[in-house]
Amino acid sequence: MNHNDADTQEAATNLVDRARIYATKAHQRINHRRKYSNQPYHVHLEAIVKLLQQVTDDAEILAAAWLHDTVEDTPATLDNIEQEFGQNVAELVEDLTDVSLPSDGNRAVRKEIDLKHLAQASTRAKTIKLADLIDNARDITKHDPRFAVVFLEEMNALLEILDDGHPSLLEQAHRVYAKSITKIKSAHIEPDESAGTQVELASMIGLSGPQLRRMFSDIFTARDIAETLLSFDAGSPTKLAQRTLKKKQYDVASLRINGTVEGYIRSKDLTGELCSEHIRHFAPDQVIRGDARLTEVIHVLTRHEYCFLSQIGDINGVICRDDINKPIVRMWLFGMITLSEMTYLNLIRKYFPGDSWHKHVSDGRLAKAKGIHAERQRRNQHSNLLECLQLSDKGQILIDRQETLEILGFDSRRTAKRVMKELESLRNHLAHTQDIASHDWAQIARMTRRLESINSELSNTAYQGSIAI
Repeated sequence: MNHNDADTQEAATNLVDRARIYATKAHQRINHRRKYSNQPYHVHLEAIVKLLQQVTDDAEILAAAWLHDTVEDTPATLDNIEQEFGQNVAELVEDLTDVSLPSDGNRAVRKEIDLKHLAQASTRAKTIKLADLIDNARDITKHDPRFAVVFLEEMNALLEILDDGHPSLLEQAHRVYAKSITKIKSAHIEPDESAGTQVELASMIGLSGPQLRRMFSDIFTARDIAETLLSFDAGSPTKLAQRTLKKKQYDVASLRINGTVEGYIRSKDLTGELCSEHIRHFAPDQVIRGDARLTEVIHVLTRHEYCFLSQIGDINGVICRDDINKPIVRMWLFGMITLSEMTYLNLIRKYFPGDSWHKHVSDGRLAKAKGIHAERQRRNQHSNLLECLQLSDKGQILIDRQETLEILGFDSRRTAKRVMKELESLRNHLAHTQDIASHDWAQIARMTRRLESINSELSNTAYQGSIAI
């Protein structure tokens, strides 16, 4: 091996090692674990990489395999991936990142949108997806046969558009699919019908479908938190753009070519002579309408550094993650947490009638609630003892019963405790005006996806009823 070959091999090894460390830490920071085994999430990533190593030594493929879920599941964005690992790896991760919005419809509709996105992906990205499918199919079929019925149907559709992935992995994926189908059929397992559970959960919020949709759509929208987007001609000097952006305290601007906005520039990139040297083109899922829901804004910012607003064909607004700290968003998020607490209360009232919930709360926590209740009564404030429990106490009651645990959408008490702890942490950070964009991004993204999913189910089933609070 000559010196150049050795340098190339060392660089490739270094790229994969950096990706492994980056992905492992990113998932560990949010305590991300596999749904069924509760193993650290990097165990799944390592399994995918090992499958890929059987067919390729392409360092960019292996690096992207480690990183392929970071944008969807952790605070990392595609811009972060590009900055750390280069454009080629970032493009692979982008190919593997879902583009559907929670507001696009139910699971079937969203999966169809994501399938069309993946169909346009590179052969290398499809090879990674094959390895991902193989590991997920094995895991889901083993631990959750009911959901496996749905997953395997989706896997079959994916295999049709992944036929130009690596032949060996494609063949292996088909074998795993066939084996899983045989196992499910032999057990006579019916599909997991989750829509009814979603509608029941939605009813527990205590709002009708139209009321909930107004909360998502009409009260707060993207334009309420967007900043004006400055614009420069492509031929503008970088020094002029830097000076203007610094004066306005902006770090991004749109770039015009022949009078039409074609992309954007970032102040941190501006070197050399002309702005055109630093143009970055808008990703298809990076531009939304001004009246888009805040859930859509958060969805975009999960993937990208910036979310851009379009009005009558003109891109003239921008939102970054730090804008999530604005008062309007904080009010909206606090409302979402309040909806969750209302749901908990109504579920307890339905499934733990009378005082039957008392035994699920520790003596100390119950005594504290009684103290709060007595003080409210002294002030002539109407309340009952259940309403005086802390959010975490209400959650604890619900996760002690398998039926209510499943209605809340949790596969285990351990997962439920973690999510509820994060929810309470987010509420505390909101109440004390701490930086939620940095500290609570993963929880914000999960909560908004879940509530938007409920909203979609309400729309699909034309649910109109409500339960009094």
